[in-house]
Amino acid sequence: MKCETPLSDCRLVHRRDAWYNQPVGGSHHGRDLDLDDKARQGVIGCWRIGLVGIWLSAGVSLALAASTTSTPFKSATAGYQYSFPRDHGSHPTYRTEWWYYTGHLHAKSGRSFGFELTFFRRGIPPEDVTTLPSKWSVKDLYLAHFAVTDINGKRFHFSEKLSREGLGKAGADESKLQVWIDDWRAEAATDAPGVHTLVASDGTHSLSLTLQPAKPLVAHGAAGISRKGKEVGQASHYYSFTRLTTNGTLTIDGESFDVSGLSWMDHEFGSGDLGTDQVGWDWFSIQLEDNTELMLYRMRLKDGSSDLASSGTVVFPDGRGRHMDVADFQIASAGTWTSTESKATYPATWHLKFPSLDVQLDVVPLLADQELRTSRSSKVSYWEGAVAVTGTKQGKPIRGQGYVELTGYAERLKM
Repeated sequence: MKCETPLSDCRLVHRRDAWYNQPVGGSHHGRDLDLDDKARQGVIGCWRIGLVGIWLSAGVSLALAASTTSTPFKSATAGYQYSFPRDHGSHPTYRTEWWYYTGHLHAKSGRSFGFELTFFRRGIPPEDVTTLPSKWSVKDLYLAHFAVTDINGKRFHFSEKLSREGLGKAGADESKLQVWIDDWRAEAATDAPGVHTLVASDGTHSLSLTLQPAKPLVAHGAAGISRKGKEVGQASHYYSFTRLTTNGTLTIDGESFDVSGLSWMDHEFGSGDLGTDQVGWDWFSIQLEDNTELMLYRMRLKDGSSDLASSGTVVFPDGRGRHMDVADFQIASAGTWTSTESKATYPATWHLKFPSLDVQLDVVPLLADQELRTSRSSKVSYWEGAVAVTGTKQGKPIRGQGYVELTGYAERLKM
């Protein structure tokens, strides 16, 4: 991407086939970042590497995988004890972190939508920060994605923001959930029931939502860590609100809709990267109509098999969570969809089996093209979209909804 405005004030918006750069907010005078040319190139390079690294999205959620490279950041290790609301906030001693929201929304008119709003933080190693002390120093880069799937209109739209924490343009509170880039924000009240607020707008699309937890949060993995591979450090601290009752307003091309529905929230932090034998991942979040939720991910290896660290969680109607290892579920794909833009071929439908739960599910995208193509910025393309779920549970029909994320199909994620 060639950005004519300062790096921190560039928003890249994709709509159908059109790309354009837009400055975000305020006026710009001179060089926005107080960096020499070498440092500036380093920041941009770090951002590109970091952007790949933080397809950890979730909600791009799973890129907190493996790295054998020594870093000044902490690794996610077993025995971690969560403490809230503090752990809703930022963890700057870990290199990568994200707060990820997706959901299905419905208007009174019958229109249906999917949405994603995700904030990423990527720490820069202290030795790469050459401008300390300075209010313009870049110690953390922040990135956000905002996407809307118009199911009835068969349209997919997304936009992207990148900024730094200098002068309050972007940041995340360390004591509670409050993360923002300019006027995009996600926050949660510290008192019960801990209502979440989401706000984002990119000119043609906007949302303003309140989300109330219908269940307690659930931590994924075992012993405080979610494993992503076999090496030390191939793990993250990862928890979710799997059922959030959602209300608010969604605006598309000037038309506003009062909407309600269900959302999902992931928060994940760690310092690892993908292992050398891993190419990407398939991640599923599923909300069933009987008040059960399922999260599972498959870390894909170069030979197409699943890494043994792949795992998941089932959340029962009463809020109890149970860890599932790779032997507890089966993922089979049927059919493919090929992007005319990236040329990537993605699995298009899935059949999921959970033998110990006596559950079988068919997962189908609600729109084929929900690919985010960032070839002019991070040079990473991935698929993240709303899906419909049908199947059986203990022999009885069941329905649901969810989101699926697919990475490493256009190209192997490289660190």
